[in-house]
Amino acid sequence: MALWVALACGFFLFSFFYLLAMTKIAPKTQVKGRVQQLRRPVSLDERVRFESEQLNRPFAERLILPLFRRLEERLIRLAPARIFAVLAERIMKAGKQHSWSINTFVCFWLISSLGFFVITGFFAFYANPLPFLQGVALSVCGLIIGAALPVAFLDWLIAIRRKAILRQLPDVLDLLCISVQAGLSFDGAMARVAEKMNGPLIEECSKMLRDVRMGMTRRQALANLAERCKIQEVYLFTSAVVQSDRLGVSMAKTLAIQSENMRERRRQTVKEQALKAPVKMLLPLAVFIFPALFIVIMLPTLFSILNNLKALGK
Repeated sequence: MALWVALACGFFLFSFFYLLAMTKIAPKTQVKGRVQQLRRPVSLDERVRFESEQLNRPFAERLILPLFRRLEERLIRLAPARIFAVLAERIMKAGKQHSWSINTFVCFWLISSLGFFVITGFFAFYANPLPFLQGVALSVCGLIIGAALPVAFLDWLIAIRRKAILRQLPDVLDLLCISVQAGLSFDGAMARVAEKMNGPLIEECSKMLRDVRMGMTRRQALANLAERCKIQEVYLFTSAVVQSDRLGVSMAKTLAIQSENMRERRRQTVKEQALKAPVKMLLPLAVFIFPALFIVIMLPTLFSILNNLKALGK
């Protein structure tokens, strides 16, 4: 039974990572093939060769991927538009909008849900048979866990990216302020920062610069930057820059003020975390440290008391 469970888990994990890899590889190969077809007329020999190449492709690319795309199309038609909008926003917050599609995430969510449902159902009704109601309850719990895992993983990515942006923002503002004070324009200073640093905030700044070079106004590009990050500190920074640009205030002075404010916010956050540390340490102390201390301190005393009682009894 354990072998069948291991095989089922391996199958679902293989399907998950295989579809993840193929959704990144297949679109590129399709685009390249289509461009090559449009560049020059196709002769009969080339068409026969192309068909033979298609037949020589792996079975998964010829059968599984088309089924996967049809499933995506069905999901688009059946699911409400609001769900896709929320998923698109959350994927954007995680910084995966260029590597993940909404339909791919939904398909992975379905695979995870059904996979955990099948595995728990197998345990409940075949590997270790339980009463019907208990088996159904266990299967439903597996379905809920499988549905919650992809969403929890996405939330974890969002939290990690948010912390990375907040950690990097004061340093970015310092470098921006120094560059502007040295005589660079705001866009030039932003390009300098994007060249010298790495990280999620730098990626968003690079996107903002590309938007400006494509003809978008700086105000709209900064608004899009804040909308992609969805962080209050980034909103404050972009609002201050837009206000300074609109009113003609010195950009260097504005950036210096924003940098000092962000440094102060970071100090306050560190102090807050330091104050929370004793409270968070109570549970580990009560569960792991104090019992060991009681054993070390009280056990010799208990043995001596027992020995004295035995001596008195004799």
